[in-house]
Amino acid sequence: MALPVAFFGVFFAWPVVSIVDRGLRPDGAWRFGRIGETLSRPDILDVLGFTVWQALASTGLTLLVALPGAYVFARFDFPGKSVLRAVVTVPFVLPTVLVGTAFLALVGRGGLTDELWGLRLDTSVWAILLAHVFFNYAVVVRTVGGLWSQLDPRQEEAARVLGASRWTAWRTVTLPALVPAVAAAALMVFLFTFTSFGVVQILGGDAYSTLEAEIYRQTARLLDLPTAAVLTLVQFVAVGAILAVHARTVRRRETALRLVAPERTARRPRGAGQWALLAGVLVSVALLILLPLGVLVERSFAGPDGYGLRYYRALGSLDESGTFLVPPLEAIGNSLRYAVAATALAVLVGGLAAAALTRRAGRLVRGFDALLMLPLGVSAVTVGFGFLITLDEPPLDLRASWILVPLAQALVGVPFVVRTMLPVLRAVDERLREAAAVLGASPWRAWREVDLPLVRRALLIAAGFAFAVSLGEFGATVFIARPDSPTLPVAVARLLGRPGELNYGQAMALSTILMVVCAVSLLLLERLRTDRTSGEF
Repeated sequence: MALPVAFFGVFFAWPVVSIVDRGLRPDGAWRFGRIGETLSRPDILDVLGFTVWQALASTGLTLLVALPGAYVFARFDFPGKSVLRAVVTVPFVLPTVLVGTAFLALVGRGGLTDELWGLRLDTSVWAILLAHVFFNYAVVVRTVGGLWSQLDPRQEEAARVLGASRWTAWRTVTLPALVPAVAAAALMVFLFTFTSFGVVQILGGDAYSTLEAEIYRQTARLLDLPTAAVLTLVQFVAVGAILAVHARTVRRRETALRLVAPERTARRPRGAGQWALLAGVLVSVALLILLPLGVLVERSFAGPDGYGLRYYRALGSLDESGTFLVPPLEAIGNSLRYAVAATALAVLVGGLAAAALTRRAGRLVRGFDALLMLPLGVSAVTVGFGFLITLDEPPLDLRASWILVPLAQALVGVPFVVRTMLPVLRAVDERLREAAAVLGASPWRAWREVDLPLVRRALLIAAGFAFAVSLGEFGATVFIARPDSPTLPVAVARLLGRPGELNYGQAMALSTILMVVCAVSLLLLERLRTDRTSGEF
């Protein structure tokens, strides 16, 4: 645990605490009265209210749309199922900036709905909610569908034989077993939407602001650190409560999983009703997931003189405004280099953390597990700005170093590494290690000869997830990426923030490139994924 604890202490706890310290103790004396003053402001209350409301609405809408998909992927067997499973997972590994860009191309000014019906949804709450469903659809399908596929349908059939109706059998047999998984999925969706930043920043404009977006505004635009510090504390407390509830839900889910049958339960649809359900899910996937991505690609080729590669060619040259110190195309190489370095860090730190969590050490290890999840919920904006004010003097003067970006990205990648590797490590029979030790193997050799062959595939999957997540990190990177070394999400956001048809087209082209890189990474993950891990998210 030494290296993971040191890593999170220096590169997560220290920057966050420093932001709070500077905001609430500007002259050496604590000013806790700022908490009450800030939380009593009408504009801040509006932000808090909208943050909670849109998270609840996004969670409910996501469950409504995705639960039928979870059932279809769990119970039905149809051609192209594995490919479609990969397709619905693509949005989750896409950067939130790209998600916002895709919906901007669909429902924004000059978008598909604007051209066909004169309907614009950008700067509206509906665009934000739909983008959140697009982003979190896979969370429900993976989490709930993974458990649903392991439930033995014969239990429900037995209830039908005893006289229960189809609805009563499902409500009394299947639903209670699914409740922990549905609750876990709902909590994760709520967590992701509660801390939404990139989607709200692009689609909400100045009309809507979440807690994360307001922290960015108070920090980067207004330089109001006291208000940003209070909002960071509020977000920290809220996320901590969400993670505590999530941890209890996961434990209940693990108990339920011991009761299910392990055999496959998927079969071809039977009857008109099941075929209609499958068709409805396929249509919803096409409209909700494929259409926004397809419109984004189409906009990247559509110029004023027809379709062509004009916007892609423009990515290789500098503009006259001086917004970019290097051609936007160089952001591709920057992102790949940063992502490789961040992946190496995340696999090292996350692998050690997962190994530590396999040891039974009581509350200390459980608290460490919760600590590893905090970067997914605590403001990335706070972490990024905290990097600038803490890592700027010896012995850690990293402000001008390229490693600053991979360090921030690795913080987000570590939880995915831990969650991917931990179930596999816990499944390794301890007697195998003991037998190796009896035969004279050192602990290092026993790990190399026993554990590594068993967890190699999980390690590759974890590395792939860390790479995809690092590639799309935006909240912290927007603060610390140097002007001459922008990442793909930062470059897209800069292009979208400038007026003009050429800038918009370049943003679409750069987003398409980023989408292709993320999709290829995910498809490689699907090829590595085994039946044992396919139900894990």
